[in-house]
Amino acid sequence: MRNLTPAIELIKHFEGIEDGDPTTVNLDPYMCPAGYWTIGWGHVVTNAKGRQLAGLRDRQQARAIYPAGITMAEAEALLADDVRRFAAGVERLVKVPINDNEFGALVSLAFNIGMGHFSGSSLLGLINKGALDWAPKEFLRWNKSGGRVLPGLQRRREAEVALWNA
Repeated sequence: MRNLTPAIELIKHFEGIEDGDPTTVNLDPYMCPAGYWTIGWGHVVTNAKGRQLAGLRDRQQARAIYPAGITMAEAEALLADDVRRFAAGVERLVKVPINDNEFGALVSLAFNIGMGHFSGSSLLGLINKGALDWAPKEFLRWNKSGGRVLPGLQRRREAEVALWNA
């Protein structure tokens, strides 16, 4: 059984914290920098058909799903479920042995960029070829949204690299 604590702590540090205090979490729906409606620690809001809600056109729908926001306990439960789902995906896709810190860094990255992007990434390809030394450089390539470097993504990738190397 993998230790997911490093991944959870890293995700909590970068997701849904409007005031910079990692002990608090945004308990109302908010739009992330990539334009998706999220709640808690980066949980993407989906409608009844499973479509991820994005952009201003979905604002009312996102808020209608969580009209009173969520509690801290609900935020913890959503994060735990999301991390388990992403961890299962990373576990399935990584074909070589890696340690828990490396695994946690990959779970954080996949959580942030999505399993589709992660599964087709050159990072995953290099890891599965056993080129683990190249991973830190590849993490740092995922620092853009909409074609521009975002300081928050740069800091997150650097934190993931630090966890990978720990």
